[in-house]
Amino acid sequence: MSVIPLTPLDLSIAASLVLVLALLSLHLRLRLFRPMVVAAVRTTAQLLLVGIVLKAVFENVHPAWLGLISIVMLGVAAREVGRRQKLRMKGGWGFGVGAASMFLSSFSITALALTVIVQVEPWYRPQYAIPLLGMLLGNTMNGIALGLDRLSQSAWEQREIVESRLILGQTWSQAIDDIRRDSIRSGLIPIVNAMSIAGLVSLPGMMTGQILGGSPPMEAVKYQILIMFLIASGTGFGTIFAVWTSSRRLFDERQRLRIEDRFQRG
Repeated sequence: MSVIPLTPLDLSIAASLVLVLALLSLHLRLRLFRPMVVAAVRTTAQLLLVGIVLKAVFENVHPAWLGLISIVMLGVAAREVGRRQKLRMKGGWGFGVGAASMFLSSFSITALALTVIVQVEPWYRPQYAIPLLGMLLGNTMNGIALGLDRLSQSAWEQREIVESRLILGQTWSQAIDDIRRDSIRSGLIPIVNAMSIAGLVSLPGMMTGQILGGSPPMEAVKYQILIMFLIASGTGFGTIFAVWTSSRRLFDERQRLRIEDRFQRG
């Protein structure tokens, strides 16, 4: 069973729906017309560019190409983590924490999946490596961004409570433990919800794509279960690392809260 090709007219019909929605938002004064149109244009341009790049990579399989693409993906994801924060870490800490968290979680889990679980030959085969890494990075990025945003906002709003705990003799870790715990939970809620409704309320993207591409439904289901578990573990490990590292950054070497010195308004 082959994939039914889409024509430019088919994509134009889908694009017209987005345009109608953008016009409706203009009528309702939602101030989303321009962002929605720009996002649609960016989506088209970026995906077409990715298609061209992947076509070339698939035709010239080499670990160097995979490494280059992975670095670009990681850099963009780390930048997005910093941009999504209302209170951003000063200097390069925001970028560094995001990049380190995603590298340690997403890259290690992708390598495990390719070499041990799926056992791709060669392990850097781009048809498997790039989609797996992309899904892990995207979801881990969201979890880390949510966790860090919750951490910085809560620490700022409850700074007097944290300082009172320090005065009473608690360590920095004890003083911010409940905030850190809630921040990690915030980062994990989306993937927990996604796993809870998978197959009942929604058909995940990878499974849908495989079925449309002609794969047997049960094979698509098995791959989707694998992906959901990998995403959950990657998001969890990455969020925990990022929140723990950033929570320590809120205090100086004498365990004094220094949130005003560490963060700036985004």
